[in-house]
Amino acid sequence: VYVLFLLFQILGAVILGFGIWILADKTSFIAVLQMSSPSLKAGAYILIGVGALTMLMGFLGCLGAVNEIRCLLGLYFTCLMIILLTQIAAALVIYFQKDTLKLELSKIVKDLIEDYDPSNEDKRNLQDAWDYVQTQLACCGWNGAKEWEKNEILKNKSNTEYPCSCSNRSKDLVEGRGFCVLDDPVNGTATFADWPVHEQGCMTGVEQWLKDNLGIILGVCTGVAVIELLGMILSISLCKNIHSEDYTKVPKS
Repeated sequence: VYVLFLLFQILGAVILGFGIWILADKTSFIAVLQMSSPSLKAGAYILIGVGALTMLMGFLGCLGAVNEIRCLLGLYFTCLMIILLTQIAAALVIYFQKDTLKLELSKIVKDLIEDYDPSNEDKRNLQDAWDYVQTQLACCGWNGAKEWEKNEILKNKSNTEYPCSCSNRSKDLVEGRGFCVLDDPVNGTATFADWPVHEQGCMTGVEQWLKDNLGIILGVCTGVAVIELLGMILSISLCKNIHSEDYTKVPKS
């Protein structure tokens, strides 16, 4: 019994930590999303709330079991049920709205590319995060390098420069951000086809990462759901076995 309640404390701490990580991360694709999409930032705060609530429920469940307090066990069961139903609802929304989410994500990245300006310190963290994604995944743009032709700075320079983080040359990756100058452009103009950059768009890399880690993600989600179900079954069983409550057993502060 106590081991299960301890698991809920650990589970709550993990969920809480994951939410904090989403808000604090500044060097990955998560950073691009959470700084561009209010929904992800709201989701991070929800994770923090759920994690804190799960830890509190683990404590209340343990207290109710030790002192045989039915109301605490009932509260524990109710909160677990609400959390589990919320998780199921969120999973269904993500599944049925995946095409909409994909379009929203595409728009976020394309807007970022069009407005990319290395001199803009206000968006430095967001732009650095996207540079990091392109460098790590060896990709360029969301669907391909052509999207960078719409960048205002590059258009004004007739595309004789290109994003350094897209480059397939190691010397350009030393800087890792901003724009690099194209060697010997024809007639002072160029297109994305003249750039020494990766052809693959980052969408493919992100989708491949999700596919590679889908088993782990589903496994973790299933494990969390099983633990929550066990906690609900255990709490209702203990609640039924308690025929009378003695509130004098509750520790006094």
